[in-house]
Amino acid sequence: MTTSIFDATGTNPHDDERALIELFPEGTHLDAEGELVVGGVRLTDIAERFGTPAYVLDESALIRQATLFREALAARWPNSRVVFASKAFPATAVYRTLAEAGLGADVAGGGELALALAAGVRPDTIVVHGNAKSADELRAAVDAGVGLVVIDNFDDIAKLEDIVTGRQDVLVRVLPDVAAETHEALATGKQGSKFGLGRADAEEAIARLRASDRLNLRGLHMHIGSQICEVDPYVAAVRALASYGEFDIYDLGGGLGVRYTYDDAPPSVEAWLDGLVGAAAAHLPRHAQLLIEPGRSVVARSGLTLYRVVSVKKGHPTFVAVDGGMGDNLEVSLYGQRFEATVVNRVGGGEAVNLVGKHCESGDRLSTGVPLREPRVGDVVAVPVTGAYCHTMANNYNGARRPPVIFADGQRTRAVVRRETYEDLTRRDLADVRGEV
Repeated sequence: MTTSIFDATGTNPHDDERALIELFPEGTHLDAEGELVVGGVRLTDIAERFGTPAYVLDESALIRQATLFREALAARWPNSRVVFASKAFPATAVYRTLAEAGLGADVAGGGELALALAAGVRPDTIVVHGNAKSADELRAAVDAGVGLVVIDNFDDIAKLEDIVTGRQDVLVRVLPDVAAETHEALATGKQGSKFGLGRADAEEAIARLRASDRLNLRGLHMHIGSQICEVDPYVAAVRALASYGEFDIYDLGGGLGVRYTYDDAPPSVEAWLDGLVGAAAAHLPRHAQLLIEPGRSVVARSGLTLYRVVSVKKGHPTFVAVDGGMGDNLEVSLYGQRFEATVVNRVGGGEAVNLVGKHCESGDRLSTGVPLREPRVGDVVAVPVTGAYCHTMANNYNGARRPPVIFADGQRTRAVVRRETYEDLTRRDLADVRGEV
């Protein structure tokens, strides 16, 4: 994923402005001065007002993408619901925006549940996941009145039966034993995954739940992975679900890939749903409700990250260092994910450079062999398609302050998550026995 896009002559075959702009949120364009405009706002203006690094989300593009998922699924299977896999961007404003667009929320852990509830997400539209849910987390979910809890192991059953006093709807997560082409860390549907239950255990869990007077088994859940750019594995996984018999609800998960680079070619939302719902129509009961859980494919393209260039070290290669890095984007280090980039007022083309961060780690790089046109200290650089998992995994490496989240809207651009302060870094410190910090 980190290989250079340059050919043997050192030429970038995709260096035209249009190809690069297509990676940004729909509607992105250059103004009369040649500056990138996202969500109706010049990126240089956002950088000046809010500082860098900063996560920027085109609010209108986010709503359009959520609406596309909801309407496209409903057109193919009316008894359905789109549930946002919120681990992709667990910010209160994102939960609220997507809930207002008609999406539910998939939460994994007490923190995501708390954020979803704080955002006003209807509890009955929340699906609770996790392979190691604590009793406290399950109790919070039940007390909140969540719609569905996904059973991932027998301990979930035992804990819930101790907690629930009325009835709680649940799904069983099964392993369809389908291997999709993605990074190993993102694959969740084959044998050996820490998630879900294999055939024998799943059948035992189904039997136990059907005998329970507190847990109401509504159906099955699956998830085969993330950043998947083909449809066939989903079809095979749906067939695997059908082999367990008929249920009222089938949660088909998410994982649709997105276009990070010029050469990525994921299916469109419509093509993905054609394959997924087509398989459901062929193998699952028509009365059942279908749930899907897109995350990355809802938010990734709507987001970008802004940086300022701090230094340019000429050589072979040339290193362009910015004021962020692996503190705000771990996807490069964790998954080898490639990102493109541009100077926001000199878009497209340029010299192949290594765009690196400021952290004390040789692996702290944002993109290798990426074209930047005449990069200079003080330039604002934009990295597109960072709307998924970058805010999620932001960290304090070297005491970095986690960036703000900016909603870009020509009418009402605003920060919805503030930048951390240095005081935040010490806020959790406790005094020792001598009364010193």
